[in-house]
Formats: sequence, C-alpha cells, structure tokens
Amino acid sequence: MSQVQGKVALVTGAASGIGAACAEVLAREGARVVATDIDDARGAGLIAKIKQAGGEAKYFHHDVTSEAAWAEVVAATEKLHGRLDILVSNAGIALSAPSIVDVSLSDWRRQTAINLDGVFLSVKYGIPAMRRCGGGSIIMMSSVAGLRGTPSLAAYCATKGGVRLFAKAVAMECAQANDGIRVNSVHPGIIDTPIWNKITGTATPPEHNSMTIAEGFAQLSVPLGFAGQAEDIANGVLYLASDAARYLTGTELIIDGGMTGGSFRRAPPDGNQ
Repeated sequence: MSQVQGKVALVTGAASGIGAACAEVLAREGARVVATDIDDARGAGLIAKIKQAGGEAKYFHHDVTSEAAWAEVVAATEKLHGRLDILVSNAGIALSAPSIVDVSLSDWRRQTAINLDGVFLSVKYGIPAMRRCGGGSIIMMSSVAGLRGTPSLAAYCATKGGVRLFAKAVAMECAQANDGIRVNSVHPGIIDTPIWNKITGTATPPEHNSMTIAEGFAQLSVPLGFAGQAEDIANGVLYLASDAARYLTGTELIIDGGMTGGSFRRAPPDGNQ
C-alpha cells in the first residue's frame, strides 16, 4: 500500500469518474494528492472520502482552460507540499453529434480547449515544477478514441488522438533534456462512468437502469463482454506513476477489455450458432 509513498500528485478532473478513482488510488498508495475540478461539491466529497480512508488530499477549483489558473494551482501545490512528482492530466469532455457537419464551431472549440489546451497547459506549468524536484511522471488521459475513429465522436477523436502524439513528443523532449520526467498516455475503453450520460444526452442515473449505458455498449463491442470500472484505469495510472514504470516513457497504456486487439463473433447465450 505504498507504491507512491511520499510523492505529490496533481489530478485534474478529479471530482468524479476516472479522475476521482485516480485520486483515491494514489492517496491510498501514499501520495499526497491535489485534486482539481470545477465541480466543487463533488470535489469536497472526494477529499472527505480520501481523508476518511486515511489519505492526504487537498481540493482546488480549477478551470483547466485558464493559463492563470494553472499557474496558481501549480504554485499552490509547491507551496503546500514543496514539490510535484505526479501529474495526471485527466480533465476532459466528450460531445457527440450525428455527423461532423452537425458539430458547431463553439462545441469544437470547447472540446479542444479542455481536452487539448488543458493538457498543453498542464505540462507547460507542470514540467518546470517537476524539474525543480528532480523529475516525475506525467500521465495524459487519452482514449481508445485516440487510436481509432468512432462515428458521431469525430471531434472527440481528434482531441484524444492529439493527446496521444502530444504525450510522445513531450516524452522525447524530456528524455532529450535528461530531466528525469517520464510522459505516457492512457487509453481507456468503455468505462462505466457518468460521461456516458453526457455523451448520449440522457440525465437518467445509470443505477436506475436495468443495464447501464456503458454495459450496453460493452456487450456489443468489448471482447471481454463487460464495461470496465474507473478503478481499472486508476490502477494503470498508479503503475505509470510508480517507480515500477521507471523504464516507460512515450508509450501508450491501453485498458479496453480487448477492443483494440481485434474482433470476433460472440456466441449467443444458449451456445447455439
């Protein structure tokens, strides 16, 4: 229970879903966590939960599209803990449309501002802080949608594909600088989180359905046959953040139940073909 003991971790988009799971797992494994989001109520709940479990965490309201906010959050993290070792650039949104021609320019720009500009700003301000303490691990949250195209999510795919190559380029830059900073991307598949309600435009809480939205999609397209949980992704983030991954940089950790591995025909429940 001490894979990142003594390290300081900054997690964006941490109020719910994958971000919350990352914050909880990192805190459980000994990191002092700085969690940021714009959902202050859920952020406060997350901090209370972490502290109740014996972890250490602090929450900051944080719009990841604001350069001034990034300067403030990183400075506050260093003032609070004296260092920054782990940066999980997780904040993101997914906006769907029947076709790319139906996507408004404002929605395109909103998605790129959060999913790409926010990640760019995270490293712009995170790298100098990590260099001041001798290195660290940057983990950028991409998606399987950053590896292959998906109908109705073209704009989202563009941002997540951008994150994938951005991580590789920054990894090479840090390696060239010999600054001790590793940079990798994580690519979740179908994970049962609240983002599915936003993508599909329904406000019905998944727990009120006989089958969650994510499970429905997973049974159709995931070789393992079920949706992943946020902690499945957080466990991968923990690995990349820990010293166990000291030889990994510029690579992709795909956690998708086999989606990108190939395809097959699932037998009917009764076994008949």
